[in-house]
Amino acid sequence: MFIGFHILKNNLVLAPMAGVTDQPFRLLCRELGAGLVISEMVTSNPALFQSRKTQLRLNHEGESEPRAVQIAGADPEQMAIAAAFNVENGAQIIDINMGCPAKKVCNLMAGSALLRDEKLVANILEAVVNAVDVPVTLKIRTGWDNKNRNALKIARIAESSGIQALTIHGRTRACAFTGSAEHETAGEIKAKAGIPIIANGDISTPETAAEILKIYGVDGIMIGRAAQGNPWIFREINHYLKTGEKLKSPDANEICKTLIKHVTNLHEFYGEYRGLRIARKHIGWYCKQQNNANAFRAVINQIESASEQLSALKEFFSEQQALAA
Repeated sequence: MFIGFHILKNNLVLAPMAGVTDQPFRLLCRELGAGLVISEMVTSNPALFQSRKTQLRLNHEGESEPRAVQIAGADPEQMAIAAAFNVENGAQIIDINMGCPAKKVCNLMAGSALLRDEKLVANILEAVVNAVDVPVTLKIRTGWDNKNRNALKIARIAESSGIQALTIHGRTRACAFTGSAEHETAGEIKAKAGIPIIANGDISTPETAAEILKIYGVDGIMIGRAAQGNPWIFREINHYLKTGEKLKSPDANEICKTLIKHVTNLHEFYGEYRGLRIARKHIGWYCKQQNNANAFRAVINQIESASEQLSALKEFFSEQQALAA
């Protein structure tokens, strides 16, 4: 799969998710088979470029190419400045967020709120594309609500503006994350577009991924929430697409090793205080299918030491292995 002049190793993409797709998680998903990973959303407000949060999101040390960064905002000039700033700091693909349904984003007329103003969409896309010499991609929803589904119009605007790939989340902004995502819209756009089209939304199994690729003819699949606590999903989908066979799910031993590695990287990346707190949600996701998961989560959320957090994880998974035996 191509995005501009970049050749991806496969057509599976990790979705940008605020508070989730930081560098430790991106590295892990790459290792387990994602063809492209996209950073957390970076603000387009220049006043915040030097904030600790933004600086951490600009850290691409040790990451494989191409490195993709998502930016968000509603002002064409600021978005152009943000795109150039991120390219200067190592971004090799710029992704524009017009899909986030969060109120704090939409209230600023950014994210999926932009879908209501097609002229502004065109101005932002053209400003960003003209500001950088790397491929620019776009992520959208199918529209603002069921009465205002304009993804086909936005797709035409995107392609004529120079966008190199388009991701469609199969819900409107009004749907947020309720109901089921549909991929007919992505299929309709693919039939008319000359750029790669990526489907996103409720893709949580290898069978679903294969079905969407076959039925709708899209070029790629973007995985979001299904990767939380399950970075192996990329390995599993890759294997299924190549062989038609399902891989065995990771056992407690592999889950433990991967989780220990992930949590250790979080401690090192953020420092002990923030790292162990950020790790808590990931631990909850990894452990939700294990025995006594709720009780363990209550314990892990009270631990204030990085070393104790790691020790508790090892003890918990040792118990899981004993139960399995």
